[in-house]
Amino acid sequence: MMIRRLSACASLLLIVAGCAKPTPPPPIPAPTSDTTERSFDEAATVATDGLVAQLQKPPAPGTQTEARRGVVIDPMVDATSGQQTGATRLLEQRVADRLGSSSSQFDVMPFQVANLSKAQYLLTGTMTRIASSQARAPQVFQINLALTDLKDGTVVAQASSRARDEGLDTNPTPYYRDSPIVVKDKVVDGYIVTSQTPPGRPADPVYFERVATATTVSEATVAYNNDSYQDALALYQNAAAKPGGEQLRVLNGIYLASWKLGRANDAEDAFGKVVALGLSSNNLGVKFLFNPGTTNFWSDSQVSGPYSFWLRQIARQAAVAKVCMNVVGHTSLTGSQAYNDRLSLQRAAYIKKRLDTEAPELASRTKASGMGFRENLVGTGTDDARDALDRRVEFKIAECG
Repeated sequence: MMIRRLSACASLLLIVAGCAKPTPPPPIPAPTSDTTERSFDEAATVATDGLVAQLQKPPAPGTQTEARRGVVIDPMVDATSGQQTGATRLLEQRVADRLGSSSSQFDVMPFQVANLSKAQYLLTGTMTRIASSQARAPQVFQINLALTDLKDGTVVAQASSRARDEGLDTNPTPYYRDSPIVVKDKVVDGYIVTSQTPPGRPADPVYFERVATATTVSEATVAYNNDSYQDALALYQNAAAKPGGEQLRVLNGIYLASWKLGRANDAEDAFGKVVALGLSSNNLGVKFLFNPGTTNFWSDSQVSGPYSFWLRQIARQAAVAKVCMNVVGHTSLTGSQAYNDRLSLQRAAYIKKRLDTEAPELASRTKASGMGFRENLVGTGTDDARDALDRRVEFKIAECG
């Protein structure tokens, strides 16, 4: 009898435990990080395969293969500058080719608003210059890729690798080459953060909530890069009218397209809005280019022609906002630190003088300082379009008094 009772209790306990035991949630994949310094193509392959490995699932019983899943790619950027370059475009193409191969489980779809409801995943990616692990070796690129579930905004896979810079094209694409400002705001920062986010965590909300608008921004930028300025202007204006459309990329695009179309008044008005947004977020860096070693603006009027109204709008918007500012000069890596500290201060002082002339009330509310090359965004020292952002002037909001 005792044995039967124990057996009955044991049986009962097993049944109750079996009914109460919850189904365990699927495990969250771990991000893959490869620190081996490889050729660019190899590094792109390693990072892409690292993403795919985190999402591979065995086929359901009775099926041969899993249905292909749709992916859209928001154009990749340089994480330090926020720019698209020849290298980031090449990375995007290599990743898309790998994901869309016949042996893959993914279909790469155009980054268009209609496809956001069809695709399952959003892919973001960045490149960042970092020091090599090899002594005295040139810098390498850290590649970060992330896949985000478009339905709930959760990052489901993240992978990284490192690529040697073997003559990669780091020239900015036409939109970023022509841009008067550093086009890097909270939306772009959110994109960069999302590309580094471990699986199981949400994508940056400032970025993810604006993905629909980002598709229009992408189409507009492609049109600009292809010299279709009228189409670009219409698309940027469309993006500006959407929720979350007040972004530096959008307002800057309206300025660029208007200027290319010869609409000087519209361009100045658009630049004023760029400045107002930049000042309101304490994020305004303008690419004033000078002749080497001087405080004279670049001699080519194709480059420096709009500088007068840039200065006018910066002065006007700062006066309207009644802010105090530090005018901070920067230089490229070429030359000694002492020389560049002095030169960057001289250039900032020249910009301050021009602003004071435009709006005398700013004279007591602005001060000039120079950072030399200590805050380079690119740091190549090539003194051409590739490191133009290093020769910027920033306008930083400061406490008055």
